Amino acid sequence: MEKDLINKLKEKLKKTNSLEDYRVVFKQYLGSKGIIKGLLKSIGNLEPSKRKQAAIQAQKIQAKALELLKTKEKTLKKQFKQKALKQQAEKLSFKKPDIGHFHPISQTVADLNEFFIKMGYSVMDGPEIEEDKYCFQRLNVPLNHPARDMQDTLYVEEPDFLLRTQTSSIEARALEQFNPPFKFVSPGRAYRNEKVNKSNHFVLHQYQGVVVQKKVSLKDLFGTFTALFKKMYGKDVVVRYRNKYYPEVEPGVGPDMQCFNCKGKGCALCKGVGWIEMGGAGIIHPKVMKMSGIDAKKWMGFAFGLGLDRWVMAKYNIKDIRTLLGGYLAYQPKIGEVSIR
Repeated sequence: MEKDLINKLKEKLKKTNSLEDYRVVFKQYLGSKGIIKGLLKSIGNLEPSKRKQAAIQAQKIQAKALELLKTKEKTLKKQFKQKALKQQAEKLSFKKPDIGHFHPISQTVADLNEFFIKMGYSVMDGPEIEEDKYCFQRLNVPLNHPARDMQDTLYVEEPDFLLRTQTSSIEARALEQFNPPFKFVSPGRAYRNEKVNKSNHFVLHQYQGVVVQKKVSLKDLFGTFTALFKKMYGKDVVVRYRNKYYPEVEPGVGPDMQCFNCKGKGCALCKGVGWIEMGGAGIIHPKVMKMSGIDAKKWMGFAFGLGLDRWVMAKYNIKDIRTLLGGYLAYQPKIGEVSIR
């Protein structure tokens, strides 16, 4: 009797897959009107000599049934909990959401980096709080040089520490640190105490480039610029080069691009001249090479510093430099995924 009852209970529990079904089975066996309760009550109808043995057997059946039912209940509750957690859990998507984009400055830096890396350049960085030695002196601008008046400097601790006024300071550090030949570019922020208007800001971005080889010329520099302008603005871009003075180069040149806003007619953005100065460049001055410990008779090079903000404005038709740092989020067109090196 005991085996038959317990075996039937086991078979029922195997087919029980929910807590609702479990409660039905529990009531069927251990409920107040269940099979085992009925079995206990029936003992009173037996002969006195058989009651003791029947009671012991019934209690064993009850204990075994309770054990099976509790084990099944525990299993079902665990399964229910896992199922509930799984249903409530949010599925994580690894697909990049189709919202937002890089800032135009970051995007332009990425485009420039890609161009120069393909040409064999490395990408370098340097400190924004700089020593006067690297920002001026190592670039052929001594303490009493009038060229210092060209840049209204923001000093942290005058006269030795300042917010760099140009990314040329990275050039000075690299010339001192590395043995030629080498070529690298350096995007970054610079700071000058300037009046803010449509085309100037006291926080500016520059893109420095340096090449040191056994033999280079302005022809190499112009060829690099020509390829870069066409890459960034198309084959019909109009560019001119002017003689410019920069103490760290000799000779010095400035690449100008026809104003993208007025197409050369003259406007407030280009200050009425029809051209926008896009940077400065030239052949690295022999004094700069010598101060860095490089033999100027054996090595020569060219350097350029692009006004990165203006390159961004021309590329994305932004007509006021102040919007680049003004928290304006609605730049268009939307920019796709780009790996920034």
